[in-house]
Amino acid sequence: MTDWTSGYVAGIDYTYDFHSQLTPALLAFGAMSQGHRHGLNGKGVTYCELGCGQGFSANLLAAANPDIEFHAMDFSPSHMAGAAELAQEAGLANMHFHERAFEDFGETPDLPAAFDIIALHGVYSWVSSENRAHINAFIAQRLKPGGLVYVSYNALPGWAAALPLRRLLTSRVSQGSGPLPGRIREAVAYARGLEQAGAGYYAKNPSVGQRLEHMKEMPPSYLAHEYFNKDWTPFDFKDLAAELGQAKLNFLGSVHPLDNLDILCFTPEQQALLDAETDPVRQEALRDLLLNEHFRTDIFVKGKLPHTPRGEIGAWFATTLALARPYKGGALKLKHRGREIPLDQQQYAPVLQALSDGPATVRSLLDQGVFGSMDWGSISLMLQVLAGTGCIAPSLPLEGMPERAAACRAFNLAVCKRAEDSDTLRFLASPVTGGGVELDRFEQLFLLARSEGLETPGEWAALAWRILAPQGQRLQHEGRVLETDEENLALLQARAANFAARRLPLCEILGLTFEAPAQAAPQAAAQEAAA
Repeated sequence: MTDWTSGYVAGIDYTYDFHSQLTPALLAFGAMSQGHRHGLNGKGVTYCELGCGQGFSANLLAAANPDIEFHAMDFSPSHMAGAAELAQEAGLANMHFHERAFEDFGETPDLPAAFDIIALHGVYSWVSSENRAHINAFIAQRLKPGGLVYVSYNALPGWAAALPLRRLLTSRVSQGSGPLPGRIREAVAYARGLEQAGAGYYAKNPSVGQRLEHMKEMPPSYLAHEYFNKDWTPFDFKDLAAELGQAKLNFLGSVHPLDNLDILCFTPEQQALLDAETDPVRQEALRDLLLNEHFRTDIFVKGKLPHTPRGEIGAWFATTLALARPYKGGALKLKHRGREIPLDQQQYAPVLQALSDGPATVRSLLDQGVFGSMDWGSISLMLQVLAGTGCIAPSLPLEGMPERAAACRAFNLAVCKRAEDSDTLRFLASPVTGGGVELDRFEQLFLLARSEGLETPGEWAALAWRILAPQGQRLQHEGRVLETDEENLALLQARAANFAARRLPLCEILGLTFEAPAQAAPQAAAQEAAA
């Protein structure tokens, strides 16, 4: 009998995380900032995610981008059944899930002839060379000219020291018996025992011990899919680029804005070495050596369409930005790869304060005078830094906000209703950014309480406790489990008050709340009229 898993871990379900790198607006921002004239702002955009796991990212993105047609595939029947169930609950007519293998996905009936975006997060390093060939064949056949491919993967040289550790762990797991999560925990404990016994491997490679310490905090469901597949390949960039080159793809840049800014990543001496390398592929591989890169989030393009200088500035002017983190004034400590980013508070504070009133285009920010006397190069650099550090988010045009708000409202309500039973789903969809925002179970229950007409933090906390108490749930505070109703309710009230003061205003800016449509419509209509 053929093994339908193809060596991929199937005995334990994948996590339900949302991966922000998949967000169309963020991919468009990355392509635009790297000089590519993409077509993602038009009508009829199509998006395909290969190896979508639980499909939660795809569902969230479909809710936040109802004008984009989404297709997503995975080989796991349980993953696809659960993903389709959530899509149905949220009424996502633009979301299509397919239980297929990479080998035959291209034969799926009713697929679009071509896609604007094909995305793979946490897939390429974890499948066989045969399946990578199937992926590349699909991309070659189904990606539009000018279309984007997002691919994340483990990279060299950052993973080089950990290769023996991974082999040790997989060997140990294969020797054991019983459920996979228990075998994974035993393998990690065994590896830590070798470290404590003074094994020279750890002494000569201190990063391995750090990785083990990090693994101790990770759930078995994540570790299983990260470390324990039959196939596991960290890539030298040159090899990765050669494989994707077979599908006529060329490297465009990173989806992470800061990784495209060499001035922030390298010393002057390192920059001189990069400037001396004229071949773009070898130059990118040299970057990985200088950074000891271990994970890459890359955008590739099938035929780059370069902007004219005037067209590039026009694309920047049309870009909508939104506040992604509360800003109350004062200096921010912005860091990247352990280095502090020198950014002038007098320059960024007016931008963040202006966006506190709601999303705005770069042109409107210019018209408001928030950039002062800064030149254009300094403005674009600052905006990329603010986006890369999570202070602001590239966002969708104000046009179409009512339709997006309605789709997000249905999805977010479905997610928050599930918070009554579990803390599995931790992200809500934003009609502003077209992506996801993390909210924990308590915050979701507070939003649910507001949607039921409860107005005060005390009322939100009381509703949350009425849901949690019959389930035997108890909160923890300062390492102690709270046993009495009074203690739990008091802590929930404090959390609800903090949420009302700090997080709720941002939730409203990003469109995460889900009052009845009759209440929300006037605000959405006003935003549309202002646009």
